[in-house]
Amino acid sequence: MLQGRTEAAAFSVLEYLASEAPAQQFEDLVEEARLRGTTGEELERLERLKQLGLSIRSQSRRRQQREAGLSALVDTARDLAMPYDLDTLLKVITRRARLLLGVDMSYISFPDAQQGYIYVRTSDGHTSTLSVGLRLPDGAGLGSSVLANPAPFWTPDYLSDERIAHNQAIDETVRAEGLHAIMGVPLSHRNHPFGVLYVADRNVRHFTTDEIALMSSLGDLAGVAIEKAQLLDQTSATVTDLEQHSTEAEVGLRLATELSELHTRLIDLALSGGDPHSLTREVCKRLGGAIRVYAADGTVLTSASDMPERDENSVVLAAMDAHASRGPVRLADGTWAAPVSAGTVGLGTLFLRTDSPLADRGEELTRVVAQAVAIPLLLENSRTAIAVGHVRDELLDELLANPQRPPQQLMLRARRLGIDLGKPHVVVVARPEGEAQGKVATWASLYAHRMSGLKRVQDGLAVLLLPGTDPSAAARAVTEELTPLLGHPVTVSAAGPALDPTSVFHGHQEALRCLDAMTALGATGRSASARELGFFGVLLADNHDVDGFVDSTIGPVLDYDQQRFTELARTLNAYFETGNSPTYAAQRLHVHTNTVARRLERISELLGPDWQKPERAFEIQLALRLSRIRQVLLDRREAPDDTAPGEHRA
Repeated sequence: MLQGRTEAAAFSVLEYLASEAPAQQFEDLVEEARLRGTTGEELERLERLKQLGLSIRSQSRRRQQREAGLSALVDTARDLAMPYDLDTLLKVITRRARLLLGVDMSYISFPDAQQGYIYVRTSDGHTSTLSVGLRLPDGAGLGSSVLANPAPFWTPDYLSDERIAHNQAIDETVRAEGLHAIMGVPLSHRNHPFGVLYVADRNVRHFTTDEIALMSSLGDLAGVAIEKAQLLDQTSATVTDLEQHSTEAEVGLRLATELSELHTRLIDLALSGGDPHSLTREVCKRLGGAIRVYAADGTVLTSASDMPERDENSVVLAAMDAHASRGPVRLADGTWAAPVSAGTVGLGTLFLRTDSPLADRGEELTRVVAQAVAIPLLLENSRTAIAVGHVRDELLDELLANPQRPPQQLMLRARRLGIDLGKPHVVVVARPEGEAQGKVATWASLYAHRMSGLKRVQDGLAVLLLPGTDPSAAARAVTEELTPLLGHPVTVSAAGPALDPTSVFHGHQEALRCLDAMTALGATGRSASARELGFFGVLLADNHDVDGFVDSTIGPVLDYDQQRFTELARTLNAYFETGNSPTYAAQRLHVHTNTVARRLERISELLGPDWQKPERAFEIQLALRLSRIRQVLLDRREAPDDTAPGEHRA
């Protein structure tokens, strides 16, 4: 009877196993037998049957879970094999990890060794603070343990786990998310970890060995997939770059071919007798846009299509930039300016604007057109212009040389060039205070041509011989025009007027001394003539023009005395000799103080209200002394000679 009940219980256990009954039914089997009064050996056998059944059931469940995990892992591996970009792949990995282990969230972090932090690259599941891009300090937390010893690391309750190197920022993030159980596995590339895959749960949870193994396998698969995705991204980027370079090369080759064809066409046209106008029309016909060519003196040689008008200063400035750089330059409005030259001699300046595809190669295009335009200019009249230009430069060199050629020869050579050295000329010396010497040479050629003068540029100095009688005005004019064009201060000195070749040489020497004096006086960046320097000008001048200095300083007073028989000059002498005291001056002159006061008022009217300022007063006193000395010498020369023949004055 006992054996029969045991067999029945055994069959019941097998049926429970076959039907995958819950564990409670196994417990109920023993409990029912106990209620029936079963005791002793029979109850022990039933208990043993229950334990065996539960053990078999647990093993079966574990096997099923393992098979399900492996199946899911195979599906994940198949999914990861798809050609994803890196960001999409990371999202797939985190989602698969969360579903495989049935946790609340999963995320991936990468370390940034240079910046000293780790950052969350992607996450899955409901998160509040653990968002993508979150930066956390390196060297702490669960991830640092995973990377230090590349192996899975997990904790059932993060905040209470003392094995982990805690950090306040990381702990606050975990606390804000409400996380407890966390597991991390390394993402490796050829045994070198480069990131960590995490799964986390908001409950205290002990991960099983099967779950740890599953996560470890997923980490290995993910590392390979990430490496593949990175290589794919790099390959795609390389292919894109190659395609772009190939396209650019094709476009460049096509443009180079078009440019070569245009160059050949323009050269053929120029050598066939085409003039600049026909060349510019051909360029506009092929490319569209507009062209204008200026001669060396700034006049328009030819123009094709509608080129915007430019003021004289902008033309001069663009020409200076182009000739100084010896190649095309791009202006602020997109127009290209290029020198039209034959060797080192400038024939003009070309302005080009086009909207064709060749506009992307504007520098090469402009250079090609400028070279073609230079051919007819050279064939037509540039040889004569070059010869004349050299002759004019050589003439000024000879005028400034020491010793000079005979003046008559120089005047004859100048007259052949349309320059009359018998008429007044001024010598102007300009020194730019900056890196602009190439531009100065271009400007000097244009300015000398415009002013019917001569130029020379040497050792950073531009020397101009210009028609005129006022060196001060000429120096100011050069400063006002050249300084804005260069964008640098320019120190300008002038001397003259010169009325013959010899005085041109002396005027040049005087202008150089004036320039040195201005530098010594700290007056760089300004303009002046020897005459404007007053007493210093008298010292600097070759001829020591005392009369000119006296007349320019106190001439109105001397003229007033001569015309009205007054004593203003004598009053000035007494005033200065008595320490600028009207009272003492009146005593020395034996007149009333009011008389001196009225005379000083008249002097202020004649010389200006600032005549008593120290610098002006010094020049007036010097002029008074020079005037007295001059008068003494004149009186001595005009005195009659009363001595008899053979007698000598004592």
